[in-house]
Amino acid sequence: MLAQPSDVRGLTAARQDQLLISARKVGSVWIVVSRYGDDTWWLTGTPTNVAKGATRLQFLQVPPAFQAIAKQMLYQLKARGRTGSIPMGPRSLIDALKCMRLFFQYAADLGLGSISEVNALVCASYAQACRDMRPTVSGGRSPESAGKPLAPSWLYRRLVAVEMIYELSQHTDWPMRQHPWPDSSADHISRYGKQRLQDGNTTPLMSDEVFCALFKRASAIVESAGSVLDVRDQMDSIAASNVGYSDGHVNDLKRRAMVGMGWEGGGPALAVRLIEIRTACYVVVASLSGCRNHELGHLRRGSYYSTEDDNGERYSWMRSISTKTDEGATEWMIPEAAVQALRVMDRWAAPYQDMLRNQIKAYRNIDVGDIRIAEAEQHLDAIFVGIDKTKENQVRTISLTQFNKHLKAFVAACGLKWQLSTHQFRRKFANYAAHSRFGDLRYLRKHFKHWSMDMTVGYALNGAQEMALYLEIDEELGEIKQRVVAGWLDSDKPLAGGYGSNIVDWRDSAESVTLFKTRAHMVRSIAESTAIRSNGHAWCTADDNLCDGNDVNPTRCGGCSSAVVGLEHSPIYQGLYRELRVLKELDDIGEGGLARVQRDLDRCRSVLTALGNHPLEAKA
Repeated sequence: MLAQPSDVRGLTAARQDQLLISARKVGSVWIVVSRYGDDTWWLTGTPTNVAKGATRLQFLQVPPAFQAIAKQMLYQLKARGRTGSIPMGPRSLIDALKCMRLFFQYAADLGLGSISEVNALVCASYAQACRDMRPTVSGGRSPESAGKPLAPSWLYRRLVAVEMIYELSQHTDWPMRQHPWPDSSADHISRYGKQRLQDGNTTPLMSDEVFCALFKRASAIVESAGSVLDVRDQMDSIAASNVGYSDGHVNDLKRRAMVGMGWEGGGPALAVRLIEIRTACYVVVASLSGCRNHELGHLRRGSYYSTEDDNGERYSWMRSISTKTDEGATEWMIPEAAVQALRVMDRWAAPYQDMLRNQIKAYRNIDVGDIRIAEAEQHLDAIFVGIDKTKENQVRTISLTQFNKHLKAFVAACGLKWQLSTHQFRRKFANYAAHSRFGDLRYLRKHFKHWSMDMTVGYALNGAQEMALYLEIDEELGEIKQRVVAGWLDSDKPLAGGYGSNIVDWRDSAESVTLFKTRAHMVRSIAESTAIRSNGHAWCTADDNLCDGNDVNPTRCGGCSSAVVGLEHSPIYQGLYRELRVLKELDDIGEGGLARVQRDLDRCRSVLTALGNHPLEAKA
């Protein structure tokens, strides 16, 4: 395949049709999966969470007049990619053909029979037609977007496909004569780039209420999974020891055994609970690792282990494969709760892996070169698996689409209204880890361990960790800091603390306007240049955390030159003031104790007054 040309110009039709598109290694022999002449190209090299039906390029769906050039262009994308890029992977190829096909259909509807007949007017007309579209719910759109214009991202994908056709067609027998929009671009027409800058991270961030409800239910299911799997294993044992008997007899034995084990609901209820366990384990592991869906799909039996540092601190790790950035074998640090969920899944998946091995054995008995052997071996020892009843009960890794379906059912069972999908767990993990580093999730520190440490120190614990996750956490931390700074610079928000008082004086002066181009630039600059973390009762901007105001002496922050106290901290100082009032009434704390209580009362009163609140009692 590496020796094949990167485009097919000059080749005879017979030579073109014999070009290799994909192959699989079965045992020690390479077997051809697809050739150029096939109407459908089956692609290999996709993650195991991709369903087989989503790994094909179907050229018969392209209008007949454009099928030949569609093949030539997709072949180029697979062989060398676009100019200045790299060869496209399976998912990108499928998306490219999908968007190209829309333009081919538009050209065919206009009566055009070749890409060479397409001009800038046709392209401009297509762009306007895309802008005027108001798609329905079908086609994967959510009910909220039905009847609305295409989002900039979707419009961009359709228009950049036209640019791709122009570029690639220059290396075919039917080149497009001119650029689709000579004085513009797909990005400019769709306004996609501008929209991305405005939107930032487009992955929805689950609220704490939604996340906590999901995680609480998932944890409870994982905790009780053992008793459910006991029932499942007993049912499997009955079936295995009664081979040859009628289904009615075997089912009767199972019913009696279930009653004896105290199980209610019979087989249907057991099937539902087993799916719930798998989904709950996914929720726990995804929440506590920050892994993407395909990385969890690559998890294998026994994928966890632990290490101990020089201080006796024990860390648990999880091994998998990441293809997002071609990292390959990668590891993530996980807490004990995630290890428990992985142990449950090891046991949960055991019968399915036995089925898979039997299926592979059956394929080999028929033909040692059966391509299905290589396809099935990709899923050996995977834990997040299931049975595809539409395809001979094949055991396969659960696809992304199926997992999102099960997650939505899990959300509904929690009584929540939230459009949950797999990638939201990574964003929530990054947000929590960033908060942990920020200092205001100290009760979760045991779950996040080195996320509160320096990145270099954390990576020294295990150099195989996923670097991209660190970067996403830093991005999330940056967003948190910018939100805090934006609140400080709001002229209506009172601030206390030495640093807070300086901010109030500075933001009211003309200097704050002249130093920065825009408010957004000012917020970003201050956030990036200031060390900010939460200690629960103030924002601390010191370069270290050695001050006892961060721990044993909280009232010190009221006058500290590194502290900012906002309205969100007011209830804490009201509570401190109330407790100190009680202490002052004691007669056994000595003159020194009374002096310290009075000092702290004065500090609390000063903070509350600066924030526009009044202490519970003026005199002290």
